[in-house]
Amino acid sequence: MHMLTSHDEQRAVRQVAELEAPLVAVETQLAALGRSIHGNDIAALDQAAQGLHAALAAAVEHFGRAARSGGVPPVLRHRLALAGGQVAAQREALARATATLDRAIDVLLQRQTGPALYSAGGAADRAANTGGLLA
Repeated sequence: MHMLTSHDEQRAVRQVAELEAPLVAVETQLAALGRSIHGNDIAALDQAAQGLHAALAAAVEHFGRAARSGGVPPVLRHRLALAGGQVAAQREALARATATLDRAIDVLLQRQTGPALYSAGGAADRAANTGGLLA
């Protein structure tokens, strides 16, 4: 059995242990966010988004400190990059869902308020019998 004897080896093991917890927290919150998005659970979505924000802030702090004091092990750097990709994908999915919802709301509001005062070309929409002056 090989025992860790060098100071550098012990520091590397300690660093991995210190970075593992914040990274697992990010991964856990990402999974919770994904479940709440697919489950259409607004309260869970809000809670998961807040949890992810806090977990990301802690991870950035820990990983930044590790990078300044000797570097981040490649395996953890890769996992953090994967988590970053998941954040970007979920952000994009939420943006698409928001845009779809905005379009649906616009259509509903137009139906309730009637036609717009101006057409797509910019000219005022007028009925065929308007515009005459009665004396």
